[in-house]
Order: sequence, then structure tokens, then C-alpha cells
Amino acid sequence: MKIISLFFIFFKIGSFSIGGGYAMLSFIQREIVEVNKYIKINEFSDILAISEMTPGPIAINSATFVGYKVAGILGSFSATLGIVLPSFLLIVLITKFL
Repeated sequence: MKIISLFFIFFKIGSFSIGGGYAMLSFIQREIVEVNKYIKINEFSDILAISEMTPGPIAINSATFVGYKVAGILGSFSATLGIVLPSFLLIVLITKFL
């Protein structure tokens, strides 16, 4: 299922990317365009342009738009949750110890 696959792809990107949203873009491109071939490179560049114009973090905007393009509303929710969840869990874990 594409929805579950999107979640795990973006969860992996959110977990192992260091450097913010712009650092994640190359990982998103590799996983979505080259490895899984969910969208074409010209569609990805259009998504990046829209993500930069939309208010908010570029990685979250990109995940939302890619998810929507690949699997509709549920794909959008799944990809967004996948990219945000690792950071959220890390912050919750840190606050437990402070």
C-alpha cells in the first residue's frame, strides 16, 4: 500500500536527516523520484516550488504535497505524520528526562 509506504519513507527521512528541511529535500527526491518512482522529476520540482511559496517548513510542505500527489488526502496525512513524528517523539523523550 502506498499510504503505509509513504509513512515509512518520510519517517526514515525525518529520523535520519540532520540539517533541517533543505537538507531533507535531496533524500526526499532520491526516495520518491529515483527509488520508488512515485512521481517524475519535473513534478517534484513543481512541488518544491509550491512548497517554498507556501508558509511553513519546506520539509513538511513537501511531504504534504508529495503525499497528496501520490495517494490523495490519506497519503498527504501519512507523509506529513511520517516526517513530523520522529522530531515529536524525540522532544517528548527529552522532556521526560529534564
